[in-house]
Amino acid sequence: MRITRVLSAAALMLGLAVTPAVADSTPSPSASEDGGAPTEAGTSFRTATEIEQGQTATASGSTGDYLYWSFPADAGQRPTVRATVKLPDTHAAETWQIDVYDGLRRRQSCQSGAQTRAVAADAASVEVACVLRTVRAWSEPWAGDPLPGTYYIRLTVVDLATSDLGLPVDAEVRVDSKDIGGAAAVDGELAHPLVPGAGAISESGEDEYTKKTLLASLEPSGGWASGWWSDRWVWTAIGGALAALAGIGGYALTRGSGRPSRVPPGA
Repeated sequence: MRITRVLSAAALMLGLAVTPAVADSTPSPSASEDGGAPTEAGTSFRTATEIEQGQTATASGSTGDYLYWSFPADAGQRPTVRATVKLPDTHAAETWQIDVYDGLRRRQSCQSGAQTRAVAADAASVEVACVLRTVRAWSEPWAGDPLPGTYYIRLTVVDLATSDLGLPVDAEVRVDSKDIGGAAAVDGELAHPLVPGAGAISESGEDEYTKKTLLASLEPSGGWASGWWSDRWVWTAIGGALAALAGIGGYALTRGSGRPSRVPPGA
């Protein structure tokens, strides 16, 4: 009976330990509330249009333009960036490319996805994609790993006929992330995410003045975690509970009934 009570208490402990992870892994409501999604793109890193993960941003431009967007990504996420470009009715063969840069403007490699794609003449559209490596909470400065902060998307055509330069195009961009969890956890964290802060720009005119410009204001819906929580905590708790159960079970099996046998007097 005592062992049964111990097992029940241990099972309850495991349930309580797993509950936070289940709550964290529950997908948030789809961000198809794209009513407020951006409808234009920037033309440089400084003017990149901010988008949230799960939003489908659109923009109109001209063939040969550089189109820029930015989005936040936190530790443990593996972002996937997809872009679709609707091409003009008549055009020559051309090649489109999507690049992703981190908050230090280091170009991040894609572990999968068609980052560059050539299309035939008169094709209606082209799709490119980039699946980034998992964002780490901390890394050596020389490693170049993806770190928490702002990421920049650059979409452009890299090979086209001169006659097609300036033709109108329409682009759609979307970022989604997979939560990798404790498998990507590390034993360090950044003091601050790599997010460009506010800068001052001086402009000369009749009166010189300073205008404050916020270069990045978006952050993940739950705030910057910086690697504080992962499901590795859950597995650590489960391991500790199983070790305790093994100890209790071994003790119960080896201690016997706990009552000394009676020896008849004079035996």
